[in-house]
Amino acid sequence: MRKSIIFLLLFFLMVCSSSQAQQVKLGINAGISIPELRSKSSNEISKDYKSRLASVFGAFADFNISNNFSIKTFINYAGQGGKRTGMQPVTNIPQDLALMVPPGTMLYANFHNVSVLNYLEFPVMAKWEWGNSLRYYLNLGPYIGFLLSAKQKTSGSSQFFLDKGGSMPVSIQGNPLPAQSFDATTDVKSDINHINFGFTGGAGIGKYIGKSGELVLDVRAADGLTTIQKDSKKNGNNHTGGLFITLGYAKVLHAK
Repeated sequence: MRKSIIFLLLFFLMVCSSSQAQQVKLGINAGISIPELRSKSSNEISKDYKSRLASVFGAFADFNISNNFSIKTFINYAGQGGKRTGMQPVTNIPQDLALMVPPGTMLYANFHNVSVLNYLEFPVMAKWEWGNSLRYYLNLGPYIGFLLSAKQKTSGSSQFFLDKGGSMPVSIQGNPLPAQSFDATTDVKSDINHINFGFTGGAGIGKYIGKSGELVLDVRAADGLTTIQKDSKKNGNNHTGGLFITLGYAKVLHAK
């Protein structure tokens, strides 16, 4: 919470300082998000997630302080998360099965698992640019994200196993349990921290169109510093990050 307050104060100061801007541009952007869930622990529940494709879209404001320097802010809907396929821990064990195994037993199964996290993100970046009809730029700064939704989507069917290698199927009186369906969507928002903080930066190209328009191609990476799980001892320790590729259009509001 302290980080989010500091960030919002920084955002306020930057926007206030933009009153001396030589030029102000407002725009919209949309594109693809290639998020990543990085595990910071050895917990089996949080390991081995791969990138998935998601969407990102929103609006931005660009406050030019000089010809080569500006402050750029975004408000973006950003898809985060990751996916995992194959043998992995089962976090939602059916109640009747849970009664058959000792408390705390980790069960495994072979299925497809997608973690779908959606945030409302507010990056604030310093931007350095150069060029004439084509404007090239680099930008860097902090961001804060507010969790909108968090779901775990699973699919496929599998037997349950006592080991990750799949050599010890769960049995009743010596008979292995038949394969079970994993087709489900589980709301896990209550297990995820609602605020995420990190740094973001990247590069892009702007092309002026007419007298007051600009087409912008932006490529930006983000690195989350906050552990997303509320209970990291139970559910592991993941940080979000990813790559965002967007196309946007900006309109010049005024120039001094």
